[in-house]
Amino acid sequence: MHLRRSSRDWLGDLAVTAGAVLLGVFMLLASLNDFPEGSKTAIPRDVATGVVSWIVMLLWRRRYPVAVALLMIVLQLTAATVLGTAAAAVFSVAMLRPWRTSIPVAGTAVLVFVGLFWLAPLSEREFREGVVSFGLLYAVLVSSGMLVRSRRQLIASLKERARAAETEQRLRVEEARLLERERIAREMHDVLAHRISLLAVHAGALEFRPDTPADQREAAGVIRQSAYEAMEDLREVIGVLRDDTPGTDPERPQPTLADVPGLVRESRRAGGRVTLDEHVPEPGRVPSRVGRHAYRIVQEGLTNARKHAPGADVRVRLDAGTDLDIEIVNALPPGPPALTMPGAGAGLVGLSERVALLGGTLEHGRTGDGRFRLRARLPL
Repeated sequence: MHLRRSSRDWLGDLAVTAGAVLLGVFMLLASLNDFPEGSKTAIPRDVATGVVSWIVMLLWRRRYPVAVALLMIVLQLTAATVLGTAAAAVFSVAMLRPWRTSIPVAGTAVLVFVGLFWLAPLSEREFREGVVSFGLLYAVLVSSGMLVRSRRQLIASLKERARAAETEQRLRVEEARLLERERIAREMHDVLAHRISLLAVHAGALEFRPDTPADQREAAGVIRQSAYEAMEDLREVIGVLRDDTPGTDPERPQPTLADVPGLVRESRRAGGRVTLDEHVPEPGRVPSRVGRHAYRIVQEGLTNARKHAPGADVRVRLDAGTDLDIEIVNALPPGPPALTMPGAGAGLVGLSERVALLGGTLEHGRTGDGRFRLRARLPL
């Protein structure tokens, strides 16, 4: 795989190659006495081999560090200038590859020197000093390369953590936005649908009243049609805002259980036949959070009754015992209602989410005697 090197990488390669050149020249000067006397080609050949090794080192030390190191370990047997290149190549292996690779490569280089010193006519002291010197040299090179590798891995890990933290923060912001959209959709449905349906009921009653003057009947028809269109617009807006992820409670102040009687009276003023059966001996036992959800459940039940069974008797029952039981029952018309208000299809889903947040249960559906029942149980 082709690796594109940055300017910083090229500077690092040049620095390592320069170190190999300096060490190679030093080794060449130190071994001049070992060249055969009268040989005019030995030194130029040694230098030419060193130049080739330096070029190979500069171009391919990053792509093939192990192969370059092994090649230099072999070439150093033929040229003193390659000794520096071999040392730099071992350093590159330790810097670019894990220790499982760098230590065997360095050990191979040391064994090569041990073999050379063993074959050379050296005294025991010279042999020992040579082995220790080159052993320490390669130990320092491998340790330095592993230190550079560890530092680079640490920096890369910190950068990855920073990217992960940034991504997580972005996801949190997106989640917060989705939850806010969910709260907006729920509140729009709970509040606006209730109010607009009341407006439509009033306008419809006035429009179809026999003794209503023609101009008032026409105005009431405009109001009723506008309410109908407003419900359609509300349905579209909620469809855009709504998300399937369950949200949390709205943070602004909300109605409580004590506001349910006022909600029932409001429905009665709109012409609804609503009966409230309330058994809450200790209102203080009902937390405000539970009461807020209970109010929304009753509000949604009354709204559904007006939309799907206009003019039907509605019975609301509240019973606070171990749990808070809420039941809204209304009779179903024998056929489809004459004036059906449009809905967003999100009311019962929103109620299910509200009840689930409190760990309660929700039931809704037709009963055997031709009625519709919405029942919720909220733990206290």
